[in-house]
Amino acid sequence: MNTSELTLFYDGNCPFCSAEIARLRKWNSAGKLAFVDIAEPDFNSAILGVDMAALNLELHSQKPNGEILVGIDSMLAAYTLVGKDLLVFPLRLKLLRPLLAYLYRKFALNRYRMSRLLGYKTIPRCDEAVCKRVNPFFDR
Repeated sequence: MNTSELTLFYDGNCPFCSAEIARLRKWNSAGKLAFVDIAEPDFNSAILGVDMAALNLELHSQKPNGEILVGIDSMLAAYTLVGKDLLVFPLRLKLLRPLLAYLYRKFALNRYRMSRLLGYKTIPRCDEAVCKRVNPFFDR
């Protein structure tokens, strides 16, 4: 039974994304977050009512009441729930939100390339066919 306050739907094939999820897992001592890897072969996006293309564009999360958060709203909620809201404080600033949302979407769309540029190692199970299923914009 999932008793978390927020479930994050993340791309486990993305090295940067996986590193961030690992940090959130470490900070999740109160169990407020749950994690679902959309790259798992048995993942079915129908459970969210969101297609894979949308899931690939931005991080999605879901509250227990069914409300879906997208992009920087997911990040803000997740970091706040684990007590790290200062790390994402700029996401609360009304004037910065449109710019930060835009930058986040650009980063998310290029997350594999950015992972390499940031020095993250490619995840072995992410062969081209698998990564293209999860992210049609995948390139090595």
